[in-house]
Amino acid sequence: MEFKDQGKRKGRGTPDTLYFNAYTEDLFVWHNDLDGDTDRHLTINENSSFCKGLTELALDEAIAGYLSRYADFDFDINYGKWVVTFRKGDNERIKISRGEEKIFIWCIFMAICERVIDGHPSYQWVKHLYIDDPISSLDDNNAIAIACDLAVLLRKAAARRGADGERDPLRTIFSSHHALFFNVICNELGRTRDDQEKVNIKRYFLHRPDSEGAFTLRATGDTPYFQHVAILAELRKCLQVGTLYTYHFNALRSILEKTASFLGHQDLRVCLAGLQDEALYHRALNLLSHGKYAINEPVEMVDDNKELFRRILDDVLDRFQFALPELVSEATPQRANS
Repeated sequence: MEFKDQGKRKGRGTPDTLYFNAYTEDLFVWHNDLDGDTDRHLTINENSSFCKGLTELALDEAIAGYLSRYADFDFDINYGKWVVTFRKGDNERIKISRGEEKIFIWCIFMAICERVIDGHPSYQWVKHLYIDDPISSLDDNNAIAIACDLAVLLRKAAARRGADGERDPLRTIFSSHHALFFNVICNELGRTRDDQEKVNIKRYFLHRPDSEGAFTLRATGDTPYFQHVAILAELRKCLQVGTLYTYHFNALRSILEKTASFLGHQDLRVCLAGLQDEALYHRALNLLSHGKYAINEPVEMVDDNKELFRRILDDVLDRFQFALPELVSEATPQRANS
């Protein structure tokens, strides 16, 4: 919100950031026509700077090019009324799903990005892109596909040159709580390609050492899934100081489930396979991790369970050889808003 306000605050000149952020601004609103059920359409926010160039650009073909990769419906944009209707085959003015709506809006955004990168007069004011996690309701396949297409655009944006041939990169801030989407974006941008310039990117995650402290931005290096490794580091620290609570079994089980999923398996048992006490560990993780073990009502583990937790964590860390960081330094962390 502060970043948005800096770009729009009076007295600071013209805006310089194109936002794709549903939290700070509603770009599209669905009109359901609940009474007649015949006039269903998406209303475009004509006052948004995001949409200002739509009437001056022939975007329909570019949008359709992207949409055909992800969905099987068509659309019509009425630029006079600022509405979008959808059709499939002989069915007119259909109601599309929430996920399909998100895909369509993504296609508009990427079509606009193309024009921004090309330096079209309608968007020459854009110096920055701010993309804030607008991928809710997308299944994993579409999330991956859109992340790959977005990475292609962002690579072009980073290598953009002005009319004089000098570097004129379009700088981008991307934030997400969707680990898979973030991981694909980071991997696609991080790869060095023979025919393209290297993209300079910085990765961070929001971290708070305890429930009372301030959030800080912590660099993740080349590990987009650092938050999972960070949790393992925190579990190890809790084990070392002896402050183990019942909900820590929940956290460990969650990490093992994510690790199994990352390896292409559905059952966390793949993470325990081959360990000497595999059956015991699996039974313990099933029995000792419960939703009722809430973090806001902590219950300390009994000594026997602490020892069992230590054995499971030690064996898992020894097997996978995670490079665990030292999350909390002796220095006072810098506040995120300073």
